[in-house]
Amino acid sequence: MGDNCAFINDHSAMPSIHPSAILIGEIDLADDVEIGPHCVLTGPITIGSGTKLMGNVYLYGPLTLAENNVIYPFVCLGFMPQHAQAEPDKPGKGVCIGSDNIFREHMTIHRAFTDDGPTTIGNRCLLMGTSHVGHDCQISDDCTFANGVLLGGHVQVGEKTIIGGGTMVHQFCRIGKGTMLSGGVMLKQDLMPYFMLTGQNIAGSINMIGLRRSGMSDEDIEEIRWVYKVMYCKGLSPKFAVQEMKKRADRPIIADYINFIEQSQRGCCPAHGRAALGND
Repeated sequence: MGDNCAFINDHSAMPSIHPSAILIGEIDLADDVEIGPHCVLTGPITIGSGTKLMGNVYLYGPLTLAENNVIYPFVCLGFMPQHAQAEPDKPGKGVCIGSDNIFREHMTIHRAFTDDGPTTIGNRCLLMGTSHVGHDCQISDDCTFANGVLLGGHVQVGEKTIIGGGTMVHQFCRIGKGTMLSGGVMLKQDLMPYFMLTGQNIAGSINMIGLRRSGMSDEDIEEIRWVYKVMYCKGLSPKFAVQEMKKRADRPIIADYINFIEQSQRGCCPAHGRAALGND
């Protein structure tokens, strides 16, 4: 084997690799991995059982893909961040991807810029065509990004989040679990759990459908409705809204909201009007 050939662990069964695929460096493939035509893999890369690269897929390590992922043509995973200070030859912490994800045509995920950890995708996510996950993002389980969703660097997305087509998320924003973001809008601040982004940086509603589908009790749903009213319907600033919530801080769901708000660096987006970036 020449210097540009991949090292594949010696298994009793062999992965299916199309003759036109190019594998460079250390590539560790599970026995039943399928590598389609014209794929290019530059290691170090580890790919788990049941994962399929349909064709014309570009992977750049350090990259770990767990089990049963399906990657459609022209997906690019693990390339250097789109950052002015990024070093092309610095592999960094790379990208770590869980199991049972689907990556549709032309979507991209960039490796981490910092040394804090890899850009991360959880399990059972659907990332549709031309969507983009920037460097150092942390995407939780069961998320769906429609076509053309764009996440800047360092964005955190909670589990079971749905983002509509063409929506953009500013770098360093946090999106709470169970949220829904409308299509064709922009988020510039944090979106609290189970709320809906209904306009440009506007949390105009609660994701009631998502709440009911989650199996949450009626009592818990009412507590979330109360949080929304305190934050957005009483005319309180975020600072005084949190003080009001702390009167019920013994309730776990409300304590979670208090923690989310107090950890916000960009502030939480409002329900209407124009938002300031601070929490006061």
